[in-house]
Amino acid sequence: MPGPQTPYEAVLHAARDVAKLDCALDAEMLGTALLGSVYSVAVEDRASAVRAFVTDFLAATARRRSASATTIREVFAALVPDAEGADQVRRGAQAPSWVAQLGRVRPTGCYAYGDVYGDQTSYLVTYAYEDIEDGGPEHAVVALVDHNIGITKDVFVGTSAERILAQVRQMCADDELTWFREEDPGRLRGEVSRHLEITDGLSDLPAEGSLATDRALAAARLALLPPATTPPLDEEPPSVGHDLVRDFLASPEAARFGLDRITADDELASLHFCISLILDHAASLPEPDPLRWSPAVAGLFLLDWVHRRAVLDMDDAAMLPRVARAWSAYATRRRDLPESAATQTDEVVEEMIPEFARLYATGERRSPATAAVAQLISEGVDPNDTDAIDAWIEANRHRLDGN
Repeated sequence: MPGPQTPYEAVLHAARDVAKLDCALDAEMLGTALLGSVYSVAVEDRASAVRAFVTDFLAATARRRSASATTIREVFAALVPDAEGADQVRRGAQAPSWVAQLGRVRPTGCYAYGDVYGDQTSYLVTYAYEDIEDGGPEHAVVALVDHNIGITKDVFVGTSAERILAQVRQMCADDELTWFREEDPGRLRGEVSRHLEITDGLSDLPAEGSLATDRALAAARLALLPPATTPPLDEEPPSVGHDLVRDFLASPEAARFGLDRITADDELASLHFCISLILDHAASLPEPDPLRWSPAVAGLFLLDWVHRRAVLDMDDAAMLPRVARAWSAYATRRRDLPESAATQTDEVVEEMIPEFARLYATGERRSPATAAVAQLISEGVDPNDTDAIDAWIEANRHRLDGN
């Protein structure tokens, strides 16, 4: 028997038993998994690609009358109600009774939890069907927002909402480096949706998790929440000007690492250059705040960003780990984080120092531009002197041309 000839035939084949499922939630889970295949292979705006696929699928299958075809059409229309033709889908004569419960849920609780550093926030919403027997059990949508890369990194739809919520509460209660709270529904919807739009445009999706398979159902559930009516909880990030630098240099944390005793001009220059690198790195993050420092942020800074974006001399390379450790302690105190957070961050930064030194020595993570500037400096050319650069290029044209 020949295989399916079109994507629509492939979907119909995969959904051939949809009408035999026990409840609406099982059908919606099947439908979101099928649409996840479209989402994962899209090369541009993934949400638009899914919407376009559902539009085309509904048009291509409009004359199908089998129970499975009419049922999966209703499932897709419930999952992607803004697809063209979704509002025209009618119930098939052989439709199971649970079709009436597709998308007929209400939110029963909204929560947020995350790490005290501010690296990631998870948002959890519980839902219940109007008719539990036909609809299915109360379930939960969990969305993970990563603030360091600025995306919704994963979404998950799970049954047994009560069990999931209890596990999350217990996890946060047992770990002082995590927090848990009830969340405003509008703020929750706004935060997840805003970051999910960025995720939809990624060329490569996060490798782990259920983002693709659960995305359509999670988005349909989040759309049932009210629009945001309250401002974000986060305050404006602190000024990154001279006041913050002065406060840091006068802090007990700077004194602990001997930064207050630096007097030599070359060391002072390195000290201020290293501080400026920390501030520049913070400004490059999706949610810039120089005091939002953590083991993860420190790793991004020391083991990646600084090698790609900065040219360090030996004095800078010797100074930067001291400044980073002092900034770790300073930032955690300024944000009033638990003492264990300060200890953990300092230990992680200290463990990173050998790898930082190795990367500095090898230059393997330098960008082409950074490598070019490093080459100029190593040959005694001031990268701020245009005439000197022009003279160097003329003298080394044979090398640059590959001759």
